[in-house]
Amino acid sequence: MNLTVVRCFLFLLHISLVFNISASGLDLDSKKTDKQDSIAFKSPFYEDNERCFKCHGQNRYEYTNENLGRQVKALMFSERVIDRNKFYQSNHKNFSCTDCHSSEYVNFPHPGELRMDQMYNCLDCHGNDEKFAQFHFEEIDTDYQQSVHVKLEEEGFSCWKCHGPHDYKISIRNSSNLKETILYDNNICLRCHSNYDQFQLLSEKEEINILQKHDWLPNQESHFKNVRCIECHTQVNDTILVAHHIRAKEEAVKKCNECHSRNSLLMSSLYKFQSKEQRKDGFFNGIILNQSYVIGANRNEYLNVISLVVFCIVLLIIGIHIYFRLKSK
Repeated sequence: MNLTVVRCFLFLLHISLVFNISASGLDLDSKKTDKQDSIAFKSPFYEDNERCFKCHGQNRYEYTNENLGRQVKALMFSERVIDRNKFYQSNHKNFSCTDCHSSEYVNFPHPGELRMDQMYNCLDCHGNDEKFAQFHFEEIDTDYQQSVHVKLEEEGFSCWKCHGPHDYKISIRNSSNLKETILYDNNICLRCHSNYDQFQLLSEKEEINILQKHDWLPNQESHFKNVRCIECHTQVNDTILVAHHIRAKEEAVKKCNECHSRNSLLMSSLYKFQSKEQRKDGFFNGIILNQSYVIGANRNEYLNVISLVVFCIVLLIIGIHIYFRLKSK
């Protein structure tokens, strides 16, 4: 399978996942867009932010060139285009742009040296703050510092390499649709691992062929759709909601029984945020059963007891039968 075919497959898989979610009512139809716009207007810094979105919220913008004395149209660099609706759904929707970016950006044209300003990371705002203690940012950073990603850049593999500051939203705690969470999280990984141009910003290694690297995985497509990459590629950490210790590929989970068993690894990762009250009807891993069927991980304690009782009754009948047969001789 050549590289072009692999890329096409990954693209079609991505489109298929998006289509499935859209069919479930998760697509951004016009009503939802209207709702997002109404949320935007409620933001305390909406007017201030619109000054930035006037240019950075679209691919093309206009400005007055005082030297030429006329309006000029220009194309916005793709990485500088910010989706307005995604921003107003993100964790930072109530922030002003200048809370994180220099106040000098209100001037146009922007001073060129501002591009060299160091970007904030999560701990700059959230570290050692009691208001955010429940999210365990310090523990996340400690976990992450052991990750293979830390070694990829001299300046460090910052939070923003995976969690875009303008669109990142917590999905796993707030979503009732597990498929949406899986797609959202896996797309974070695929942003680099299926995009060689993006990958080369961090590493000089050859492009990773996702399909060939996982050719040992049975029913590959089903696994990609129903579990997150981090289920197999992170070290489980019970103190934080989502593990951030990305392990080397040699340490990735490959044994089927680590997920397909009563003590399924999924209970410590993908399903750990679910309430224990969702374990129902006697199933050891009732949460898994509520969302999907994982072979080997959905044993039922009642059926176990019933099967044991039936087995004992059969042994008792056989014993009684043997007893009377011997007695009658």
